[in-house]
Amino acid sequence: MLAAAAAGAAAVAALAYMRARRAERQSPPVGRLIEVNGVRVHVHVAGRGQPLLLLHGNGTMVHDWLVSGLLDRLSQEYRVIAVDRPGFGYSERPRSRLWMPAAQAALATAVLDRLGIDQATVVGHSWGALVAAALALDHPERVQGLILLSGYYFPTARPDAWILSPPALPLAGDLIRYTLSPLLAPIVAPAIVRKAFAPLSVPRRFTARFPIGLALRPWQLRASAEDSALMVPGAAMLASRYGELRMPVAILSGTEDKIVCPARQAERLHHAIPGSELRLLPGLGHMLHYFAEDEIADAIASVAMRRPRQRSKGRLEASPGIEPGYKDLQSSA
Repeated sequence: MLAAAAAGAAAVAALAYMRARRAERQSPPVGRLIEVNGVRVHVHVAGRGQPLLLLHGNGTMVHDWLVSGLLDRLSQEYRVIAVDRPGFGYSERPRSRLWMPAAQAALATAVLDRLGIDQATVVGHSWGALVAAALALDHPERVQGLILLSGYYFPTARPDAWILSPPALPLAGDLIRYTLSPLLAPIVAPAIVRKAFAPLSVPRRFTARFPIGLALRPWQLRASAEDSALMVPGAAMLASRYGELRMPVAILSGTEDKIVCPARQAERLHHAIPGSELRLLPGLGHMLHYFAEDEIADAIASVAMRRPRQRSKGRLEASPGIEPGYKDLQSSA
């Protein structure tokens, strides 16, 4: 019985590996692969103008910005640099490093160095917003402005994060990712996607074009699980430092976000960063970049026009915030 179980597990693992490689053949890299600090990083660059760095959320990749349409929209005005964060898409995630937000921010900064970019406006979505904030805090001279979308910034009780973490464990996690995960992930993934887009329906372009097979590869599942495990401690390490930010900051969140609570995260961050801009978008959920292209583009333009805050007589000179915005959801679905 033991030998039969081992043989069955080996067969499932082989099938998972073959499916992952088939997914890569069907959805090859959309950019180029570069080596930065000993790590292979997938980077997609489009457009001309002021540099704009895009950092995606957990479970996704550069393809997400493309499928949403936001990357094409922004590349008409900016030089857009979309990066697969460590372990996602076609970027490596060496186990020799603990990929906290600061470590991922350092890698993103090295990517800018490799591309010859001294300073960029940084856009981060979801987990990518943590990385964007860490980049701005640790390397402020490299960040002209900061746009944070649907981010998680302050530690809270998140049982879901711990539930999704086991595939990150050494050895046991490897066994899970190559045996149980290939069987369960295709069943669970649709529900996770629906929750991310709720209360709106999953856009047809996402269903048709997003390479879900890449997201379900065993090695990307490890990256997703590690990000889940590091989300709360990662936010805890940054939470007391947000007031240090001097560059223009715009914070956007959907009022119906089912992944992060806008009041506990976006609104609290707005109060923690004097002079930051806050846009709460009625009726939208976590995946803002699929439905709020205009609002995001406006926020980027607003940040680009503002100057860093300066200290004056012991106080911070604040800039006015953005009034809540709204977009016709029917026209953007």
